Amino acid sequence: MTGPKKTGKPKKTEKSAALRKDKAPEKSAPKAVSTTASGGAPDDLPVIALPLPQANLDAATTAYFDKCNEKIGFVPNVLLAYAFDLPKLNAFAGMYDDLMLAPSGLTKLEREMIAVAVSSVNRCYYCLTAHGAAVRQLSGDPVLGEQLVMNYRAARLDERQRAILDFAVKLTERPHEVEEADRAGLRAVGLGERDIWDVAAVTGFFNMSNRIAAATDMRPNTEYHSQARG
Repeated sequence: MTGPKKTGKPKKTEKSAALRKDKAPEKSAPKAVSTTASGGAPDDLPVIALPLPQANLDAATTAYFDKCNEKIGFVPNVLLAYAFDLPKLNAFAGMYDDLMLAPSGLTKLEREMIAVAVSSVNRCYYCLTAHGAAVRQLSGDPVLGEQLVMNYRAARLDERQRAILDFAVKLTERPHEVEEADRAGLRAVGLGERDIWDVAAVTGFFNMSNRIAAATDMRPNTEYHSQARG
């Protein structure tokens, strides 16, 4: 006796997942790392993270900015950052010019070296970039500029320079520990009383500036990065 007729083709049984030869998922290409600020914007924009509108510039400030463009090719962003309030801008610029450019027993290079050593302790992106460039320009030594940014103790400084930076860094890190022996150390390498004042004043100014720059995410002009690289 024959069995009943098959009414259709038998169903194919599915292979178990363990027996199926599935293709391995394709690996996605690694994402490119951007070297600019988020969104592809230049690294120096916006100048600060606070959207403060620029004040109407008076004739003197306009002339000052024009002079910056004429001498160095751009207006330093720190000046643009202060331009929301002209009295504050004038106070900042006046103090800076007096401390860094006016006659002093400290050379301009020594003052810039203080700026970099202090800013290195505080890890201030703006001041390390801008004043690192100034050290390279004034010294004619790109290596010195980099050494001061990283660790001034690695630089081959003379006795006077090392004493100045030791004092400035101690005043930055442990101001409560500064005592007569520290001032005596500066006198021992030839600094006078006014020179010691100037070391302290430049140190104090850059500690203030570093904190303003950090609080506002102040961005250095991109031009600084390539200056005096040799």
